[in-house]
Amino acid sequence: MTHFKGKDGFKNKVALITGAGSGIGQATALELARRGAQLWLTDINATGLEQTAEQVKALGAQCQTFVGNVSSSTDMKKLAKAVHEQHPALDILINNAGIGVAGRFVDTTLKTWNKVLDVNVKGVMLGCHVFAPNMISQGGGHIVNVASAAAFIAAKDMPVYAMSKYAVLGFSEALRADLYDHGIGVSAVCPGVINTAIVANTLFEGSVGNNDTVKNKVVEFYKKRNYTADKVALGIIDAIEHNLAVRPISPEAWAMYLAKRWLPGVVDWVGRRDLPFMAAD
Repeated sequence: MTHFKGKDGFKNKVALITGAGSGIGQATALELARRGAQLWLTDINATGLEQTAEQVKALGAQCQTFVGNVSSSTDMKKLAKAVHEQHPALDILINNAGIGVAGRFVDTTLKTWNKVLDVNVKGVMLGCHVFAPNMISQGGGHIVNVASAAAFIAAKDMPVYAMSKYAVLGFSEALRADLYDHGIGVSAVCPGVINTAIVANTLFEGSVGNNDTVKNKVVEFYKKRNYTADKVALGIIDAIEHNLAVRPISPEAWAMYLAKRWLPGVVDWVGRRDLPFMAAD
């Protein structure tokens, strides 16, 4: 099992982060840069990706970028080829890219279902598919899959998003067991109420989507809560250092995580409420 603890635990480790152009991905890239890691960053947003890369390089870290779609097997294979031409294997893989969506089941289009599941589930799977074999050959490393507090408690307005994040959590737990004998740790990180661009960019459909007041209310709630992506980055570091299976981040995520196990009746009740913080993450 690869060890990442200590002052120099991440120094010269090769780490790849998807969705690195903003939010949690960007904050995690900067945190790893401060700790001396060599970074590969990918995002579908070329402008945001370049902005992250500039900040990483300003910290003195090595950084390479790749503009691509995590849901595309072609793009991910090209990314893996580029990485493996320079490094035998990654030490750290962080599957962070994701999109948010809110809307009742009968109001949500199949197009949206396909889009969200392609990015949030297939994207995570593809990241593991193209990089895990070399990590196995290397004999160690760590994979972080960014799930959500929605994997603990699913709100009635989030069937698509909840399904995708429950899938990420279940996949991560199975993969953790599968890769244990190869010295590879796997962590599912569940942020919670985090003030990032995913909230403003969340797809709102049906009666929810037709009401700008609802979306604005959600965005404003996240802004006022102001739990930053920097704190999630530190949680991801903690999950890697201590090889944690599941790592809730915000106080709300911890409460939902514990309630899921000890207060299932409360979980059922909360899922039926109209709560603004259940929109994403």
